[in-house]
Amino acid sequence: MPMSYAQRLEDTHLDLIFADQATGFYIDVGGGHPVADNVSLHFYAKGWRGLVIEPQARLAAIHRALRPRDIVIEGLVGREQGEALFHQVARFHGFSTTISTHAAAAAELGANVEASHKPVTTLAKLCEDHDITMIDFLKVDVEGAEADVLAGADLARFRPRVIIVEAVAPGTMAPSHESFEPIILPHNYVLAFEDGLNRFYVRAEERGLAARFPAQPLAWDSVDHLYDHGRAAENKGHVDHALALALSRGFLASLPELSLD
Repeated sequence: MPMSYAQRLEDTHLDLIFADQATGFYIDVGGGHPVADNVSLHFYAKGWRGLVIEPQARLAAIHRALRPRDIVIEGLVGREQGEALFHQVARFHGFSTTISTHAAAAAELGANVEASHKPVTTLAKLCEDHDITMIDFLKVDVEGAEADVLAGADLARFRPRVIIVEAVAPGTMAPSHESFEPIILPHNYVLAFEDGLNRFYVRAEERGLAARFPAQPLAWDSVDHLYDHGRAAENKGHVDHALALALSRGFLASLPELSLD
């Protein structure tokens, strides 16, 4: 049975579109942890690579260590270049945001929130800087700032085949697609699929890709899940057991000699 690493089977649903591709390129905005609740890891493991934007220093560092083929940008993307106040939510990194009201809501629940200024660039500028021309999918999950990210993407020039955007407000889970959908649809994209958390859009020139999505989200138990199997290196039956052992050997080999004195 295949493994999903994502929160709502996003990687499994995307693999219905790209199952026949051994290689590809993604852009993951709000990359989070490079393994847990991660949408792009499945594709990295297949041999793909991508551009990952993650403003939280610790998570960006882990990502660089575990997924060296990816281009990791430790910062923010928005409508224009500059600087923005970023609210980092301790322990619950997935709630970190540039939206002050969402950060305040997290603080009211007892989370420790620290604010700091971070550099902001645009997706279009990053694509220019890294000579990115082909994008199989763009994923955007930035806790309420999705419209800002997409406004700076220049979808007329840089056209991901599939765009997946978190479409609910943090905390309340109220629909939020009206904030960003008017940016996507006029650039010849069509809504192809919804999973209750995200909306998936397909560019009109490849409208046929939409037919690869199921009529309804796949059942939760149709795949295995990361958290169902414990630590990969310790469980021989884990789908990633061999990968975890290889990574462990690599990390140990890179350590300096340890003294027993």
